[in-house]
Amino acid sequence: MHTDTTRENPQAQAPQAADASQELSATAPGQLRVIKRNGTVVPYTDDKITVAITKAFLAVEGGTAAASSRIHETVARLTEQVSATFKRRMPSGGTIHIEEIQDQVELALMRSGEQKVARDYVIYRESRSQARKTGAADIAQPHPSIRVTHLDGTVAPLDMGRLNTIVTEACEGLAEVDGELIQKETLKNLYDGVAQSDVSTALVMTARTLVEREPNYSYVTARLLMDNIRAEGLGFLGVATSATHHEMSELYAKALPAYIAKGIEFELLNPVLASFDLEKLGKAINHERDQQFTYLGLQTLYDRYFIHKDGIRFELPQVFFMRVAMGLAIEEKQKEERAIEFYNLLSSFDYMASTPTLFNAGTLR
Repeated sequence: MHTDTTRENPQAQAPQAADASQELSATAPGQLRVIKRNGTVVPYTDDKITVAITKAFLAVEGGTAAASSRIHETVARLTEQVSATFKRRMPSGGTIHIEEIQDQVELALMRSGEQKVARDYVIYRESRSQARKTGAADIAQPHPSIRVTHLDGTVAPLDMGRLNTIVTEACEGLAEVDGELIQKETLKNLYDGVAQSDVSTALVMTARTLVEREPNYSYVTARLLMDNIRAEGLGFLGVATSATHHEMSELYAKALPAYIAKGIEFELLNPVLASFDLEKLGKAINHERDQQFTYLGLQTLYDRYFIHKDGIRFELPQVFFMRVAMGLAIEEKQKEERAIEFYNLLSSFDYMASTPTLFNAGTLR
């Protein structure tokens, strides 16, 4: 993978010091911290709550409300209530998701009798949520100077929107990880004309270097690797060229029958697997369990266990667990029910079968 080296200069040291200071204060013990939607962890402050509540009042009462002492006093009181709630819940410090803060703002507005302001605030939150779901996913955000070379030889600008989505998903629900840092460091290792596969590799390698700093980056790295695995498997099966984690909630059900058909065609899987109710089993797959892998665990499965053809792994993680479960349930009278039970045990890591079983169940080996 191509890498660029950059030299430090005096002009760059000031912002770097500011970033380092913010990072230290965000992770200091006893502090309240906020997990932003992109996975970044930042220090908790009252300022942004004050701004959010003030905007909510201005939206209802108009710009003249900005000079109202009543509004200023109300905003200050509500801000204090929201902050006091979190300090009471977490006296020793901790992390709060941005959505939790907005929930408390909404609750404080309603409890104080500001029903119209609260209602407008709810509508605003919902509109922003819908914009993130549709706009961020549908509108490409091209990088101004980095183009990516795809497998078919075509060249297109690096889609920063998708890059942000993948990194945000990888950081979802994890404390002490920084999605913006991963993106920034990854971009340093990219160049104009970079291969698409090298973009994915750069993301994984960047996150791996951060594991020693914070163990949760092992989960981030696994989730970034998962994006590579999805593209490889789904592309081979003809289901999709790529997919985000959230898109897998629908795509796993399509991938399972395609995988079974390919596996039987290549004489890798037991043809009896085709007799299962694949639609029922596909609906039973829980895509959220892809998020529980550590990097080493997922890499080991990919290297040693996933079924492949001509070096291409077309067995996705949850399909792997379902294949093993189906193999164990072949002789059962209610084989779909038993397969789902076995799948839930395996995919939740509540029980793990022996290595020979993981290798051979459901196959012709």
